[in-house]
Amino acid sequence: MNQVKKIREPALLLGLSRHLASIHLSKPMTLMEVCGTHTMEIHRAGLPSLLPPKLRLLSGPGCPVCVTPAPYLDTAMVMARKHGVMLATFGDMMRVPGNTGSLSGLRSEGYPVEIVYSPLNAVELARGKPDTEVVFLAVGFETTAPAVAASVLFAQENRIRNFSILSAHKLIIPSLELLVSDPVVSIDGFILPGHVSTILGSKPYSFIAERYHRACVITGFETSDIMQGILMLIAQIEKKEYTVEIQYRRVVKPEGNPQARACLESVFVPANTEWRGFGTIPMSGLALREDYRDFDAAVRFPVVIEDRPEPPGCLCGEILLGHSIPPECPLFGKVCLPDKPVGPCMVSSEGTCAAYYKYSKISGAQRRE
Repeated sequence: MNQVKKIREPALLLGLSRHLASIHLSKPMTLMEVCGTHTMEIHRAGLPSLLPPKLRLLSGPGCPVCVTPAPYLDTAMVMARKHGVMLATFGDMMRVPGNTGSLSGLRSEGYPVEIVYSPLNAVELARGKPDTEVVFLAVGFETTAPAVAASVLFAQENRIRNFSILSAHKLIIPSLELLVSDPVVSIDGFILPGHVSTILGSKPYSFIAERYHRACVITGFETSDIMQGILMLIAQIEKKEYTVEIQYRRVVKPEGNPQARACLESVFVPANTEWRGFGTIPMSGLALREDYRDFDAAVRFPVVIEDRPEPPGCLCGEILLGHSIPPECPLFGKVCLPDKPVGPCMVSSEGTCAAYYKYSKISGAQRRE
């Protein structure tokens, strides 16, 4: 009840929770939320404790920090040490462990690492320090990629030559295609990300319903949104009528945001890229077009890093795939803690491990039987 008081429209929320709890499913169902913001809200609001007994929620690879492989961070840190560049990053990357430390540790060594709130902040940082090379760590899905593209265009138009990006952008659709065909985890329906879908719209997800016969609902981020999305997914699965529905209609349009996509596509092209847990997924990342290679930090500041394995015992990769849940990790809550994370799923504000650790008493999340 204390959680309900923090949320708008508590009467709606209580009505939805009673409806959800009263449903008798005809068969076991597994739903996956693909956005880290959904994961956090699901556990903060205690939704797992309200679900019908046969309904299981799994977290997917929707945390951009979590799917960024450790070698990317290692590359950025070597750039700073070898080439003397200033790194500009969103704050959620600061404590993520690479194989050779973290950005926070790098800054404590005296190397320049600046937290920015948008890619354009990084461009302005470069403009204000013309004698310093500024490298922006471009991490994120289609939500943030258009803003990074706009920053590259702005830098080019204003002749800001000491700005570049190190791209670790990911495209959500290729990862969903792997998940929906994964024989290890049979996913019946997807709680699709609202933020990414404001850019993509609903059409790119249609293959999930049409080819794989899985339910899809693009869902908002309030507790009532997620409950409604779950109920919509259950209805599709029970009726065997699979489609891509938009619960988050106050923000997401079927056509998405064509202007944002056009900006993104003018600067980037799809490229093979590595995902933590998945390995390399073909054409699932974004690389700068040839016309903008002057802004590619990997080209301007080449480095060689040592290939190292993931930390022993860390199951972040398995968790991102939906093959494991955090309590099954031998490090979870013991060696791996929010103030001393071993893997990115614990340190990120959207990480599944962080959500389980912070809200497990509320959500009733338990070790899988």
